[in-house]
Amino acid sequence: MTAGDETGVRERLTGHRDRFDARFARYFDTVARERPSRGVFVPEALELVRDMSLRGGKRLRVALLYEAARLVTPDAVAGLEEAALSMELLHTHGLIHDDIIDDSPVRRGAPSVYYAYRERFPGRPQTALGLAVLAGDLAAFLSLRVLLTAPVPPELRQAMAAVQAAAGADTVAGQILDLERDFGPVPDREMLDLVSEYKSARYSVLAPLRLGLLAAGADPAVHDKDLARYATLVGVGGQLRDDYLDLFADSDTVGKPAGSDLREGRRSYAVCAVLAAATGREREIVETALTGPGCRPETVEQIRDIARRHGVDERMRADLHRLAEEAASVAAGWRPRWREEAVAFFERLPLWAARRAR
Repeated sequence: MTAGDETGVRERLTGHRDRFDARFARYFDTVARERPSRGVFVPEALELVRDMSLRGGKRLRVALLYEAARLVTPDAVAGLEEAALSMELLHTHGLIHDDIIDDSPVRRGAPSVYYAYRERFPGRPQTALGLAVLAGDLAAFLSLRVLLTAPVPPELRQAMAAVQAAAGADTVAGQILDLERDFGPVPDREMLDLVSEYKSARYSVLAPLRLGLLAAGADPAVHDKDLARYATLVGVGGQLRDDYLDLFADSDTVGKPAGSDLREGRRSYAVCAVLAAATGREREIVETALTGPGCRPETVEQIRDIARRHGVDERMRADLHRLAEEAASVAAGWRPRWREEAVAFFERLPLWAARRAR
């Protein structure tokens, strides 16, 4: 992959993100005007959902959606804006609920919705919890409503809403699997990949591909095997990259202290790889870090050294590049039936993402 290819992917992603962020802000302006005329809790919940939604993010789902439509046509496609809004609202729902599950005080450099409510109601923890849950639910229902009111034929609205509802159900199932992963025996690779497929690949990659093709007038069911394979490879690769960076990257690169998976007892790809490689005293250090009351920075550094001694970092990078090459190969096979410009984007995207794990 050339430097020009990398620049092209980055510019396409940035362009989609910037255009969408302006549209997302306008959407929330409209929703705010529809709020009930009495009370303060509803507008507060809407403002927290808005703030979380607009706070940042790569908007990869948005880019995949628009590029999926471009596989079929370079022209503007009705319903894409609403599909993009729906996907990012569903993502906001997931972030809010994830922060409740993980008891996370911070998200994207500011208080999580859950902790914002805890600060708002310091003596009412159950009220804070309930309102945070409801704020996440609000984002989920707004996600479906925006699709069901899209300016497209009713049958297309129905089909797009069905894709989004399935993605939401798969994501919840993935979150449940994610919690189960950290109990019982150390999970094998099949279990880790299953969590990544349900928690990430199906709603972050496969759903945008399906929605974009639907909006552009194509039937994604005809190509679903290829789409699902690409989505799984990209989704697993993305989670593998995140887990690699969590252990091996510096704090400035990931925007948070290294080793969060260790501190929170998560059996990530990286943590499981270290457990599989380490024996004796080294394994005991890792297990204590996972199950103990806390994991200090020096312990994270010690485990990072253990991982490097056993070549875990090199194997993870090799695995990440293998997944990226496989995904690129799947996308390259789309050339006979779809537009070259968009096919090239999907071919280059996983290779560009893999190079970011350095």
